[in-house]
Amino acid sequence: MTERWDPGAFKNRVDEVLRRFVAEEADLFAAVDPLLSPVAGQLEAAVADGKRLRAAFCYWGWRAVGQPDSDALVRAAASMELVHAAAVVHDDLIDDSPLRHGRPTPHLALRAAVGDRAHADDTARSLAMLVGDLLMSLAGQLFATCGLPAAYLTRARPLWSVLARELIAGECLEILRTGTGPDTSASLKVIRYKTAKYTVEQPLLIGGALAGAGRRLREGYSAYGLPLGEAFQLRDDLLGLFGAPEHTGKANADDVRGHRPTALLAETWRLARADDRERLGALLGSRDLDAEGLDTVREVMCRLGAPDRIEHMIGARVTEALDALHELGLPAPSAHALTSLARSATVRLS
Repeated sequence: MTERWDPGAFKNRVDEVLRRFVAEEADLFAAVDPLLSPVAGQLEAAVADGKRLRAAFCYWGWRAVGQPDSDALVRAAASMELVHAAAVVHDDLIDDSPLRHGRPTPHLALRAAVGDRAHADDTARSLAMLVGDLLMSLAGQLFATCGLPAAYLTRARPLWSVLARELIAGECLEILRTGTGPDTSASLKVIRYKTAKYTVEQPLLIGGALAGAGRRLREGYSAYGLPLGEAFQLRDDLLGLFGAPEHTGKANADDVRGHRPTALLAETWRLARADDRERLGALLGSRDLDAEGLDTVREVMCRLGAPDRIEHMIGARVTEALDALHELGLPAPSAHALTSLARSATVRLS
């Protein structure tokens, strides 16, 4: 790979690693018994799409230390995408989301494999949970067998437990906060642990640890990665409600119907007066929410200026991240790539 950052070429390399690795593992899994074929298919479906941002941050966490491009490093970076795939399968299961990348989520896709037995929906959900568990296990396997020297892997291995602990803590916080009184500070804490850390900060730190990054650079990665990861999820929350499903690949009623603790909903509630809170209270968490109800929520949000508040929060965090990046004085290719990644992570349609 040349010094010039080519996101498309990098994505193709990561896609190929994931395709080959997961296809081989899915074949081995299905070979245990023909009944497992639909489950094996969901392993492959889980990694079929994605922007590969997490892999890119891991890659540049390595390159910014001065280490060269290598296929072994791309394999290590690709393991970050298996962590993401596992988190997405579990998240969609917990949230009962129907769509991801325009396709049925695993707990719905596996419903056909269960047949007409009693408790078929619960059985399909259990299978989806295990798909997510296996994907997380495969992430560790791909990382451990990436081909980098054992001493390099040893430097980074402790960060995997941090990544898993913080990711699961964030998911637990979201579950515990769902349906409770909206609170912007609490929502931002959920964002930080559930998404920001494993999307940007931890991949950077793992790439840096593999490369032997010093303390100042590691601190700089966190100063850049945390606000950028928060901005990424704030953008995702806006797209989740206001984006077009044909672009996002997700159902845009999920956050309102699930009464999830998003900063967008929390800011709307904070700005609302009694009459608007009464209207919102009748719609948040409603399993029967229809298009008219969703439009009502959007209308209230826009009238109160909540989306503009979230846009301001995104902009402030991107500025904070880029300021931290520029203070590091990285080599030009690394600085350019991480600046480009900051933009592509937060200025997007899906």
